Amino acid sequence: MKCRKTVRSLGLLAVLCAIGTLPLNAQTLENLSADSAHPENVLTYGMGYEQQRFSTLKQINKKNVKKLVPVWALSMENDSGEQAQPLVMDGVMYVSDAKWTVAIDALSGKQIWRTAVDFDPDTPRVVCCGVSNKGVALYNGMVFRGTLDANMVALDQKTGKEIWKTKVSDWKDGYSITGAPLVANGVLMTGVSGADFGVRGFVDGYDPATGKQLWRRYTTAAPDEKGGDTWTVENAYKTGGASTWLTGSYDPVLDLVYWGTGNAAPWNPNSRRGDSLYAASVIAMRPKTGEIVWHYQFTPNDMFDFDATSEMILGDLKIGGKPRNVLMQLDRNGFAYVLDRANGKLLAANPYGKVNWASHIDMETGRPVETGIAKSLRNGESAEIWPSIIGTKNWAHAAFNPHTGLLYANTLHMSSSYKLDTVAPYKPGMRWLGVKDVKIAFEPDAPHGFMAAIDPMTGIAKWKVPLNDSANWSSMLATAGSLIFTGRHSGEFIALDADTGKTIWQFQTSSGINASPITWSMNGKQYVTVMSGFGGLGKRWVGPSAKNIPQGGSVWTFALAND
Repeated sequence: MKCRKTVRSLGLLAVLCAIGTLPLNAQTLENLSADSAHPENVLTYGMGYEQQRFSTLKQINKKNVKKLVPVWALSMENDSGEQAQPLVMDGVMYVSDAKWTVAIDALSGKQIWRTAVDFDPDTPRVVCCGVSNKGVALYNGMVFRGTLDANMVALDQKTGKEIWKTKVSDWKDGYSITGAPLVANGVLMTGVSGADFGVRGFVDGYDPATGKQLWRRYTTAAPDEKGGDTWTVENAYKTGGASTWLTGSYDPVLDLVYWGTGNAAPWNPNSRRGDSLYAASVIAMRPKTGEIVWHYQFTPNDMFDFDATSEMILGDLKIGGKPRNVLMQLDRNGFAYVLDRANGKLLAANPYGKVNWASHIDMETGRPVETGIAKSLRNGESAEIWPSIIGTKNWAHAAFNPHTGLLYANTLHMSSSYKLDTVAPYKPGMRWLGVKDVKIAFEPDAPHGFMAAIDPMTGIAKWKVPLNDSANWSSMLATAGSLIFTGRHSGEFIALDADTGKTIWQFQTSSGINASPITWSMNGKQYVTVMSGFGGLGKRWVGPSAKNIPQGGSVWTFALAND
């Protein structure tokens, strides 16, 4: 490996140069840190700790992508929908959904093993937005995954046999796990879902070898903790939400994990008042201890369901003529944020879609300046809020190309209206919102969403492709071949010209796509893989076209046709 200066983090580059060409099958922490530098494998969620979802592979490029053909497909025997990102290690692919964990021969598509997930059939009643799972983690010969009923499981990587199982929390209290775990500095970390059920959110750290809990970091601050004074109603923090349902990023040089938190609970802020830390925030944590080093709150006193759980993308940007190690997020609240990832200093915050709840972000305080529309909602009136409770971007991940400096994302264009309502007494495992008359609307004669290439510093799109029939709910994948891969709920897997956004290839899969594609290589040949299976939150917003989309999950792998 040549240690050349690139636009990647200089600190991470030092780590990569230090480890050189360690064999990937050693499966060490260094290998995980170097994941994005070894594009033949995909060892981490986000295709690297930075979660850039960018690959340096370029055998498949915009000149030859029209020759892309399917080489195999495998049924997942699942009708609940597929949202996971596969992992690939040494010719074996690992995929998951709520029902199964599966190992596949990556070249032939033949199943190696399949292990069922045993969860209580009543569990789906505490799952907000689709029975799903977003992926697994690999480390030291084990496959780790969360389950719908809030357990963490370790499987033998070669056989799929269960090694240990640890109860993270009680699903009957509203907790579930749908996100992929993260292994950082030897600690297995997981978040949880459940803010809409009034859970107290947290991130847990476990010993990967035994499943023993090492620490728990609650994401609602207790009275004796820093931030505890932001919950001014007694004991409100105990049911304050701030769930952690997507996977964090990790900077191994700073030894900081960046984890996003969800909406505060209930939505009605009068039951908690104050900023409600650390809801709708990013927390930078030490993976060994769970210590919070810094935080930034995107939406203080959240009453909009503006989860900040979306991917925290790590990269380098030139700001003021100098390179800065940054964290970027296209927040659900409609603003594109750039933070210094060492200390959380706000460097940029600009709208990347239609926003009316705030006029701007105050760069001195870092706080949004709310408009009269937001104030009318706080005063008990019904208000039409842009973006909607679904956000300008939901969970489907953006990609970042370090060479162009652009974020590529599927965005949403819809509003919501509702009123604050009397907050019913809290009951474990029951929805707890404190709002009524919730309606979501599309703007007349306007697109439902866009595929866009966004400047993270300005929020302005270099190009933007309108989606007039329905928005996309699949993640983006960027490659050095000047391509962007994504999928449509109607089943098309598509490749875009990264310079223009024009669709230059597509293939109709067997169901809808709302998962995270990857690319990898073996024996000198590049492949692209995506999971297909109609489901998830987006299923509610596809419109009339959903009527003819068949259920059924599967894994599809593509490569260039042999000449």
